[in-house]
Amino acid sequence: MALFFAAVTVLLAFSQVANASSYAPTSTSCPSSSLVRPADSLNSNEASYVSQRKQNADKALAAWLAKTNSGFVVNGSLPTLALATSGGGYRSLLVGAGVIQGFDERDSNSSTSGLYQALTYQSGLSGGAWLLSSIAGNNYPTITSLKQNLWEQAFQDSLLVPGNLLVAAAYASITSDIESKAAAGFSPTLTDPWGRLLSYQLFYGTDGGVDITLSSVSSLSNFTNYEAPFPIMLALGVKTWEGDCTPGPNATIYEFTPYEFGSWDSDVSAFTQTEYLGTSLSGGQPSESSCITNYDNIGYILGTSSNLFNEVCIPVAVSNSTADNYTALAQDLSVIVSNTHAIATRDEYAVYPNPFYEYNSSSAVPNSADPVWAQQELRLADGGEANQNDPIWPFLQPYRDVDVLIVNDNSADTSANYPNGSEILTTYVQSTNRNLTKMPYIPSVDTFMAEGLNTRPTFFGCTESDKLTIIYIPNVNMTYDSGQSTYKLEYTTDETDGMVSNGVAMAEQPDDDNWATCLGCAILAKASSTLPLDCTACFAQYCYADLNSTLTSVSSAIPSVSL
Repeated sequence: MALFFAAVTVLLAFSQVANASSYAPTSTSCPSSSLVRPADSLNSNEASYVSQRKQNADKALAAWLAKTNSGFVVNGSLPTLALATSGGGYRSLLVGAGVIQGFDERDSNSSTSGLYQALTYQSGLSGGAWLLSSIAGNNYPTITSLKQNLWEQAFQDSLLVPGNLLVAAAYASITSDIESKAAAGFSPTLTDPWGRLLSYQLFYGTDGGVDITLSSVSSLSNFTNYEAPFPIMLALGVKTWEGDCTPGPNATIYEFTPYEFGSWDSDVSAFTQTEYLGTSLSGGQPSESSCITNYDNIGYILGTSSNLFNEVCIPVAVSNSTADNYTALAQDLSVIVSNTHAIATRDEYAVYPNPFYEYNSSSAVPNSADPVWAQQELRLADGGEANQNDPIWPFLQPYRDVDVLIVNDNSADTSANYPNGSEILTTYVQSTNRNLTKMPYIPSVDTFMAEGLNTRPTFFGCTESDKLTIIYIPNVNMTYDSGQSTYKLEYTTDETDGMVSNGVAMAEQPDDDNWATCLGCAILAKASSTLPLDCTACFAQYCYADLNSTLTSVSSAIPSVSL
C-alpha cells in the first residue's frame, strides 16, 4: 500500500500542472424559465419525450406481440411499459444487463427479443443506476458491446480494488478532478471520488467520461430520436438535521432524470432543472446573479444513488474479504478528499445545495418541525437503504400513467445474496401509507418464500384494472451462481460473462415454451383487447392472487379468459 500511495504522490505532482478538470461545476447565466416547479404535473419536456417515445414503443410492442402469438389482437391503445432494475452493486449491474440483453432485439434472438424496444420508461438505483447510467451515458449501445468493449476489462482490472497498482494514474486524475471541484467553491465528499472511480468502469472517453452530465444525455442521438426508454435514477434523503445518519422508512425518495431532480413526496413535492443543480436558490429563485452547471456529472449522480458511506454509523458485522476491500476503498477515498479539507460527518453523504430551500410548494406538507425546505443542503444516500431496493416508486405516480412494470430484483436479502420479496413488500407498505393506490398487493416475506415467489417470475396485479401490473423477475441461479456479494468489487472476464448470461436466461425462461406468450398476456390484459385462450393457463401459472388482494373477475376485464 505504501508503494501505491508513493506512485499516487508522484503522479499528483504532475497532475497539478494540468488544466482545470472539466469535472468542476461552472458559473453561467441563468435561464429565463423558472428553475423550480411544484410537483403537480409531469415535466413538460418529459411529457413531450414520452409522447414521442410511446409511438415508437407501441410499434415495437405490436410487432413483438404479432410474432409471439397470432392470437394476440390489438384493439385501440397499447399499455405503457417500464423496466426497473434493483440495487445490488456489480451483481445487479451484470444480471440486470443480461435481462436487458434477453429483451433487446439488437442483441438476442429469442422469443422475448423486442420487449426492450417496447419500453417507455427505465429506472435504476444503486447497482441498477450504474447499469442505466452506463447504457444512457454511452448513447444506448447493446449490452454485448458494453460487455466486450468496456466492462470485461474494466471489471477485471477494477479501479475499486485498493492497492491495484494499475489504478495509480487514474487516482491521480481523480484527485485532480476532486480538487478542481473544491477550487470552484463546492466542498467534495466521499461520493465524488466514488463516482469518479465508478465512471472509469462504466463510460468511454477521456478521464472516465468526465465530460458526461446527466442533462447531456438528452442531447445524445438515440435520445433525440426517441429510440430509448426515458431514464430515471433514485436516491434517498437523510434527515441529518433531525439526528438521522441513515434514511428512515419514510425517507424522501428523490428522482434524477435528464430534465429534472426532485421528489413527488409530500415533504418536497417539487422539482428543479437537472442542468442547474448546484445553483444556490431561495424561494425557487437564484440567490446570486449567476447559475451553476456541470454539478450533475453523471458519475456523481450514480455515485449518489449507490452511496453507502453513511452506514459507518450502523454496527455491521462483516468478516469477509470483499467487505474488507470495501472498507479499505473508503479509506483510500478519504485520502483523496482530505486533500481539500479535514474529513467530517458531512463527507459520508452526497451533498447538493438545496434547490427547494424556502420554496413554498402548494402541495408540500412538511412532516416535521424542521422540514426539508428549511435546509440549505440536501444530504442523499443509496436508494436502497430504506428497504425499497426496487425502483418502483416513480411508476406509482399517477401522472406517469405506467400500466405494466417489469421489476428485476437482484437484492441480497438472504444469506446467499438472493431476494426474498422484502424490498417489493416494503414498497407496497409505504405506498399504502402514502395513499398511492397503483401498487398491487404483495404478500408477506414468509408467504413469498414459502410459495417460491423468490425463485420464479410472478405477475402481481394482473387481474386488477386499477393497479399497476408488476412482472416480477427475481435473481435466481439458472446458469450461474449469480448470488455474488454486493461488496465484490472485481470480476474476471469469465465471471462477468457468467453473470450476464444468467440474466439472459432469467429474461428468456428457456424451460417454459409459453413464457413469451404469458408475458404478452400480462401486458395485453391492461388493454381493451381480446386475449387468446392460451392466457388462461398463463394466468393460472404466473398470476399471484390470494384472499388479501382485491380480485376482479378476469372474465369481466378479459372477455375470452376465465380463471
